[in-house]
Amino acid sequence: MPDDRPQPPRSPFPAPSGAPESAVGPTGLLLCGARLADGRTVDVRLGGERIEAVGTAGSLVPGPAGSRVDLGGYLLLPAPAEPHAHGDTALSADGPPACEAEEVQRRATEAALLQLGHGATALRSHVGIGEMQGLDALAAVLRARHSLRGLAELTAVAMPRVLTGAAGADGRALLRDAVKTGAAVVGGCPDTDPDPAGHVEAVLEVASEHGLPVDLHTDAADPARLTRIAAMAGGLRPGVTLGPCGGLGRLPEEAAARVADQLAAAGVGVVCLPQGGCGAAGRFGTPPVRLLRAAGVRVAAGSGALRDASNPVGRGDPLEAAYLLASRQGLRPETAYGTVSAAARAVLGLPEVRVEAGFPAELLAVRGTDMAGALSLAYSRVVVHRGRVVARTSAVREYCDSAATAALGLPRQGRGGTS
Repeated sequence: MPDDRPQPPRSPFPAPSGAPESAVGPTGLLLCGARLADGRTVDVRLGGERIEAVGTAGSLVPGPAGSRVDLGGYLLLPAPAEPHAHGDTALSADGPPACEAEEVQRRATEAALLQLGHGATALRSHVGIGEMQGLDALAAVLRARHSLRGLAELTAVAMPRVLTGAAGADGRALLRDAVKTGAAVVGGCPDTDPDPAGHVEAVLEVASEHGLPVDLHTDAADPARLTRIAAMAGGLRPGVTLGPCGGLGRLPEEAAARVADQLAAAGVGVVCLPQGGCGAAGRFGTPPVRLLRAAGVRVAAGSGALRDASNPVGRGDPLEAAYLLASRQGLRPETAYGTVSAAARAVLGLPEVRVEAGFPAELLAVRGTDMAGALSLAYSRVVVHRGRVVARTSAVREYCDSAATAALGLPRQGRGGTS
């Protein structure tokens, strides 16, 4: 019987004899016959970790020792990024997540690979610190980060729950230790602290000390609290992100609009979770994305829980997040995809990606001819990270022989035969 279990990503071109595949660098890979979002069909040559050239289909050849990947019938896009994952609790829906370091590392690695298969070549994972586990879960996620080098970029957010009062003294010390351990983002959850404003002040202080970005978990249901956060966070570099902010969607429109203007003026970004919530925020819901965007707020979309207690059916698929924003909030397909690609990368502090020469070779090819079709039926995917194919998903839809299927030429995923 065929083995349907997920397999580790493999490159389409072989490694040199005796070299591990993960050690192979880019070698002038040529992506042939891909369709771009503007309708052009092109060849794309990758050199190093960047796009070297883009030309009309058939006009380019691979670089020295390069290979070809036929992308006829695929739409080629900037790769999505995941701005809000939970590697320490992922894949634990069957019971309380095991806290053993090896198990946390295994789940975090598997979750990142699942999301990489969907197309996310960069991920930000929120990791709880304190309570009983101290920094153990963070250390495990950082080991997962190391093991994923060359496949995906994983960064960790240290997430304390209480930072104020006598009980928060240990939390503040642990947060500083987390940064020294390797957390690249200073996190916080003001909704779980008896003094939410003091919590935010403590997070911003640590972030300012180390020159790190801030990512705060909040339901964002209190306009006065959001006003204060915007006032405290305004101008902080390299930036402040709030998420998942479902409470904004429950505010009266006038109040939400005032908050949106304040967040935009302060340069605070918002990450929403269209596929479901996450345990740290407590309540589910999606903020008013169109209202926020109209005010000038940078809005990115993340996945949140991936098959844990908060969302046992979470898929971690950025294209599903974009689909939900298009179908439920009325965003154009191209705009919806931008929330999981350009906006998500901006929130993560990553450089912009375009399918143009000179830009990073972080790409996703999805079976389809336009963005709307890609968001609704893009099962077959090819993922490129640092100029190298790091994941493939091939899906084939077949129908039994009948006059109806023959007459209509029903669509199918994949090309020729089964796979």
